Amino acid sequence: MSIEGLIVEIKSDILRITFDRPDRLNSLSAEILHAVADAVDSAPANGARVVVLTGAGRAFSSGADVGADGAPPGLDTLDAANRLATSITLAPVPVIAAVNGIAAGVGCSIALAADLAIAAESAGFMLAFTKIGLMPDGGASMFVPAAAGRARAMRMALLAEKISATTAAEWGLIAQVVPDEEFAAAVEKIVQQLAGGPPLALAATKRVVNSATISLLGEILQAERDGQEPLLGSADFVEGMAAFQGKRVARFTGF
Repeated sequence: MSIEGLIVEIKSDILRITFDRPDRLNSLSAEILHAVADAVDSAPANGARVVVLTGAGRAFSSGADVGADGAPPGLDTLDAANRLATSITLAPVPVIAAVNGIAAGVGCSIALAADLAIAAESAGFMLAFTKIGLMPDGGASMFVPAAAGRARAMRMALLAEKISATTAAEWGLIAQVVPDEEFAAAVEKIVQQLAGGPPLALAATKRVVNSATISLLGEILQAERDGQEPLLGSADFVEGMAAFQGKRVARFTGF
C-alpha cells in the first residue's frame, strides 16, 4: 500500500501500520484514516494474526489534520475516524496501539480503540477537542468511560487535560506503560505472543469482551457525529481554530 504519510508492512503474520508524518506530529487526514481502516479490514485475508499501530518520530498522532492551508477538519475526517474505530473493534485479530508519544484528539480515540494500548513512559493522552470548540469523537465518548469511568471521562473531555501514560495506566485506559528504553522490546514481546496464540480463541475473547463493554459503540459514534456536525459550523469552532493557529487563548461566545 502506498499512501503518503503512512507505512503499511506485513511480515511473519504481523501487520505493522505506522503513521508517518513526523513533521506534523502524525496528524491524520480522511485519506490516511480510510487507508488504515482498509488495511485493518483486509488483515485476516492477508494472513495477519496481529495488527500493530504506531507513529513515527515523537508522536503517536496529534489528531485530525488541519491542513497545510489552514483548512479545518470536517465531517469527512470524522466519518473516516469512526470507520477506523469500528474496523479496529470488529477485526477478528488483536490490534495493538504502540503509543510512542502524544496521542491527542482523534489520535487518542484511535489508540484507545485498540484491544491493547502499550505506551512509552514519555507518552501522553489528551482529548483536546474542547480547546477548539468541538466535542470528542472517534468513539472516545465510549472508550474512555468504559475503561476509566464517567468522572474521569468527564475530566478528560471537559478540561482537555493531558494525561500522562502512567496516569492512563492507573486509570485503566491503557494496558501497560513501559520505560522508554524498554518500549520497543515490550511491545514486540506482546506482539509475538499474540501472533503465536490461538486465533479462534483470541477472536472469540475479543468479541465477547467488546460485547460486554462497548456494545453501544455504533450508537455512540452516530451520537458523536450528530453532536459534532453543528459544532463544526459554529462561530466557536472558527474562533477555536483561529486561537489554535495563532497560539493564543480562545474567546468562546456560545455561538
